[in-house]
Amino acid sequence: MKVISRVLLLSLALVVVPLCDVSAAARIGGWSPISDVKDPHVVEIGEFAVSEYDKRSKLGLKFETVVSGETQVVSGTNYRLTVAANDGGASKNYEAMVWEKPWLKFMNLTSFKPVNNGRRRRFL
Repeated sequence: MKVISRVLLLSLALVVVPLCDVSAAARIGGWSPISDVKDPHVVEIGEFAVSEYDKRSKLGLKFETVVSGETQVVSGTNYRLTVAANDGGASKNYEAMVWEKPWLKFMNLTSFKPVNNGRRRRFL
Protein backbone atom coordinates (compact mmCIF):
# COMPACT_ATOMS: atom_id res chain seq x y z
CA MET A 1 0.00 0.00 0.00
CA LYS A 2 2.82 2.40 0.86
CA VAL A 3 4.50 1.65 -2.47
CA ILE A 4 1.29 2.38 -4.39
CA SER A 5 0.82 5.66 -2.48
CA ARG A 6 4.37 6.75 -3.26
CA VAL A 7 4.04 5.82 -6.93
CA LEU A 8 0.77 7.71 -7.13
CA LEU A 9 2.29 10.75 -5.42
CA LEU A 10 5.32 10.68 -7.71
CA SER A 11 3.09 10.31 -10.78
CA LEU A 12 0.97 13.25 -9.68
CA ALA A 13 4.08 15.37 -9.10
CA LEU A 14 5.39 14.52 -12.57
CA VAL A 15 2.12 15.70 -14.08
CA VAL A 16 1.61 18.86 -11.98
CA VAL A 17 5.16 20.30 -11.87
CA PRO A 18 5.47 20.89 -15.65
CA LEU A 19 2.12 22.69 -15.57
CA CYS A 20 3.54 25.18 -13.06
CA ASP A 21 5.91 27.00 -15.40
CA VAL A 22 6.96 29.86 -13.13
CA SER A 23 8.37 31.99 -15.96
CA ALA A 24 5.07 31.83 -17.87
CA ALA A 25 3.12 32.66 -14.74
CA ALA A 26 5.33 35.69 -14.15
CA ARG A 27 4.61 36.94 -17.69
CA ILE A 28 0.82 36.87 -17.40
CA GLY A 29 -0.13 40.52 -17.21
CA GLY A 30 3.57 41.42 -17.24
CA TRP A 31 5.59 43.25 -19.84
CA SER A 32 7.32 41.43 -22.70
CA PRO A 33 10.08 42.99 -24.81
CA ILE A 34 9.38 43.80 -28.46
CA SER A 35 11.93 41.88 -30.51
CA ASP A 36 11.54 43.87 -33.75
CA VAL A 37 11.07 47.62 -33.18
CA LYS A 38 11.16 48.12 -36.96
CA ASP A 39 7.97 46.07 -37.39
CA PRO A 40 5.55 48.28 -39.38
CA HIS A 41 2.83 48.01 -36.73
CA VAL A 42 5.22 48.99 -33.92
CA VAL A 43 6.39 51.96 -36.02
CA GLU A 44 2.73 52.90 -36.61
CA ILE A 45 2.13 52.91 -32.82
CA GLY A 46 5.23 55.10 -32.32
CA GLU A 47 4.14 57.54 -35.04
CA PHE A 48 0.66 57.70 -33.50
CA ALA A 49 2.11 58.47 -30.05
CA VAL A 50 4.26 61.36 -31.28
CA SER A 51 1.47 62.73 -33.48
CA GLU A 52 -1.10 62.61 -30.66
CA TYR A 53 1.26 64.25 -28.20
CA ASP A 54 2.10 66.95 -30.73
CA LYS A 55 -1.61 67.70 -31.30
CA ARG A 56 -2.01 68.29 -27.55
CA SER A 57 1.25 70.11 -26.87
CA LYS A 58 1.79 71.94 -30.18
CA LEU A 59 5.57 71.55 -29.74
CA GLY A 60 6.17 70.62 -33.37
CA LEU A 61 7.54 67.14 -32.57
CA LYS A 62 8.36 64.91 -35.53
CA PHE A 63 8.65 61.15 -35.16
CA GLU A 64 12.06 59.66 -36.01
CA THR A 65 12.18 56.03 -34.84
CA VAL A 66 11.19 53.50 -32.21
CA VAL A 67 14.26 52.89 -30.04
CA SER A 68 12.88 50.08 -27.85
CA GLY A 69 9.62 48.80 -26.49
CA GLU A 70 7.54 46.37 -24.49
CA THR A 71 3.99 45.08 -24.71
CA GLN A 72 1.48 44.05 -22.09
CA VAL A 73 -1.66 42.06 -22.83
CA VAL A 74 -4.70 43.65 -21.21
CA SER A 75 -8.12 44.21 -22.75
CA GLY A 76 -6.17 44.86 -25.92
CA THR A 77 -2.46 45.66 -25.79
CA ASN A 78 -0.47 48.28 -23.93
CA TYR A 79 2.67 49.44 -25.70
CA ARG A 80 5.46 51.10 -23.72
CA LEU A 81 7.80 52.52 -26.34
CA THR A 82 10.91 54.63 -26.22
CA VAL A 83 10.67 56.81 -29.31
CA ALA A 84 13.09 59.33 -30.77
CA ALA A 85 11.47 62.59 -31.88
CA ASN A 86 12.76 65.95 -33.06
CA ASP A 87 11.35 69.40 -32.28
CA GLY A 88 13.48 71.15 -34.88
CA GLY A 89 16.60 70.97 -32.73
CA ALA A 90 18.30 67.89 -31.38
CA SER A 91 16.65 64.49 -31.35
CA LYS A 92 15.33 63.47 -27.92
CA ASN A 93 13.96 60.24 -26.49
CA TYR A 94 10.48 59.97 -25.00
CA GLU A 95 8.61 57.17 -23.28
CA ALA A 96 5.17 56.73 -24.82
CA MET A 97 2.36 54.50 -23.54
CA VAL A 98 -0.33 53.56 -26.03
CA TRP A 99 -3.36 51.36 -25.39
CA GLU A 100 -4.63 49.59 -28.50
CA LYS A 101 -7.74 47.53 -29.23
CA PRO A 102 -7.21 46.53 -32.88
CA TRP A 103 -10.62 44.85 -33.25
CA LEU A 104 -12.22 48.25 -32.51
CA LYS A 105 -9.61 50.25 -34.47
CA PHE A 106 -8.95 52.04 -31.17
CA MET A 107 -5.67 53.62 -30.01
CA ASN A 108 -5.24 55.90 -27.01
CA LEU A 109 -2.11 57.74 -25.89
CA THR A 110 -2.10 57.29 -22.12
CA SER A 111 1.32 58.75 -21.28
CA PHE A 112 4.16 60.63 -22.96
CA LYS A 113 7.30 61.58 -20.99
CA PRO A 114 10.77 62.79 -21.88
CA VAL A 115 13.53 60.36 -20.96
CA ASN A 116 16.42 62.19 -19.24
CA ASN A 117 19.53 60.22 -18.24
CA GLY A 118 17.47 57.32 -16.97
CA ARG A 119 15.09 59.63 -15.09
CA ARG A 120 11.62 60.31 -16.42
CA ARG A 121 9.39 63.33 -15.94
CA ARG A 122 5.69 62.91 -16.52
CA PHE A 123 4.13 65.33 -19.00
CA LEU A 124 0.81 63.71 -19.84
